[in-house]
Order: sequence, then structure tokens, then C-alpha cells
Amino acid sequence: MPTALDGKKVLVIGGAGLVGSHVVEALLEEPVAEVVVYDNFSRGTRENLDEALRDPRCRVFPLGGDVCQRDLLDAAVAEADMVVHLAALWLLHCHEYPESAFEVNMRGTFNVLQSCVRHGVERLVFSSSASVYGDAVSEPMTEEHPFNNWTFYGATKIAGEQMMKAFYRRYGLRGVGLRYMNVYGPRQDYRGAYIAVMMKILDCIDRGEAPVVYGDGSQAYDFVHVRDVARANVCALKAEVEHGFYNVGTGVKTSIRELAELLLELTGSDLGIRYLPGGESFVTNRVGCPKAAERDLGFRWQIGLREGMQSLIDWRREHQERLHAMHGRA
Repeated sequence: MPTALDGKKVLVIGGAGLVGSHVVEALLEEPVAEVVVYDNFSRGTRENLDEALRDPRCRVFPLGGDVCQRDLLDAAVAEADMVVHLAALWLLHCHEYPESAFEVNMRGTFNVLQSCVRHGVERLVFSSSASVYGDAVSEPMTEEHPFNNWTFYGATKIAGEQMMKAFYRRYGLRGVGLRYMNVYGPRQDYRGAYIAVMMKILDCIDRGEAPVVYGDGSQAYDFVHVRDVARANVCALKAEVEHGFYNVGTGVKTSIRELAELLLELTGSDLGIRYLPGGESFVTNRVGCPKAAERDLGFRWQIGLREGMQSLIDWRREHQERLHAMHGRA
């Protein structure tokens, strides 16, 4: 039975990143004609695309991959039937470099929208974020939850959604925005200043140190595996709904204390948890209602936290060993 993706050329902007590379792989499981990755490799890596590029239907756009370079972006969009837009500076980058965040997340998204209209793109899927909600006023958060955001990153995502609404109303640009909860999984950054809490916990365990949890560890989130997020993007491309914004999560609430206990168990560690006062947290309480995405997009999460965290641990260990072997040969 034919699907909406039969014979389509799909451009994945930001396709070399954590979510983007998994979206590319998920698309290649569909009967698409071509998947083109548009990425400037500021966060994503070519290594993330190793598997996908073995498929002759997949290639990297050769001229560049910056959403701020409008002529290059326009040339890439001109070849596409559908577009997935994932390129963005993320939360801490936006916090520290708001002007760059404005250029990439807001002007860059405006550039994508303009190019999609100019070239008659059939469907756009935009990566928004649960950051638009801020701390939960009610739980689980439905898509009608107020924008309780206080971060610049969240502000850029709200702006992206609002521009997408305006472009749908004025130009008929069809597509949806996906509000990701806390995404994790293989290919996640685990080096540098911006690594996620589970990577910091695993770093402590590797060093034989008790993982640090700030406060009492009751801060709670909705953790969703990156492969589920990738499937949500494919579902959004195939769905018939013309326009809307949808949570992508599990609806399952997990505290940082529970996460630390799970990681200690999965790694076979007998270390305890070290609780310290303070620690900067932009949001302390967030879990999303997944019902609308299931109803309108046909998306339902599949990978539970235990299985998902094990996949992250396995990938991280294998990746570290590979890097160690490469440096040993250098």
C-alpha cells in the first residue's frame, strides 16, 4: 500500500545531529527516493551518518549546510518534496550566546519557512521543544498548556512555532511542529561543557566516584529515546493533519534520583548517590501528555527507560573504545 513518502525527496536540515541522524535512518526504512542531509557540522558529525550513507539514496548536500546562508539553503530546499528542520543551537548555547541563538534558531527558521514556500514544499516538520512550556502548571502537560517559558532557547522555539502558524495561515504551508521532551540515546554528546545529566552520572561511575545529584533529586522529566523521536518525525511526515504542534514523549515521569539509581544498577555499580545543594536547572518538573500525537500522527513511543538507557550505555562504551583505539594508532 503506497504511503505519503513513496518516491519523495526529503531534505533533513540538521541531519547529522543526535536526532537528525536517527531521522535520516528512519526515513531510509521508508520507500523514499532520496534523503539529503543539510548540516554545517557544528554539533553533528559525519560519523553519525556512517550507517545512513551506505544507502545509495542518502547523501550530504555538497555546497554547505548553514541555515543562515540563504542562497545555499534555498538551493537545497529547491530539490526537496518534504523538509525536516532540526537545526538549532540548544538550551545552554542559547543561554550564553543569545545573539547567535537569534540568528540560527529564529532567523534560520524564518529562512527555512521562506524557502519552503518559495519552492512549494509539500510538508514541513519542525523540531520544537517542550521548553516552550517551562515548568509544569498542570500534569501531564497537554498541547494546550500555557507557554510558561523563561529561557531564551524556549523563546526561540515559541517564535518558530508562531512563524510556522503564520506561514500556514498566509501561504498554506502544511506541516507540524514536534515538542520533544527530554531526548536521549546513542550518539548523544558526552564530552564538553554541555553534556546531559545522564552522561555526567556515567562519567562519575567511570571514575569510581559517587554520582552527584543536586537538591533531593526530585526534579522529574519525561525521557524519550531518540529512535522513538525519529519515528515521530516520520509519522509527522506521513500524517494527514495539515497543521499543528504535538508533544513527543512517553507521559512517564522519572526523577533524577530514579535515573541515577537506574544507571548505577545497569552499570553494576555499588556506589551510592552524593546529594549536594544548588545546581543550575532551567526546568524542574516536566512530563508531557502523548495522546494527541497518537491520535493525529499515529505515533506512540516504544522504548522504555531501562532498555533505552542500556542502549546508551552500550553505545557510549563502544564509542569510547573506538576513540581510544584510534588515538592509540595515531
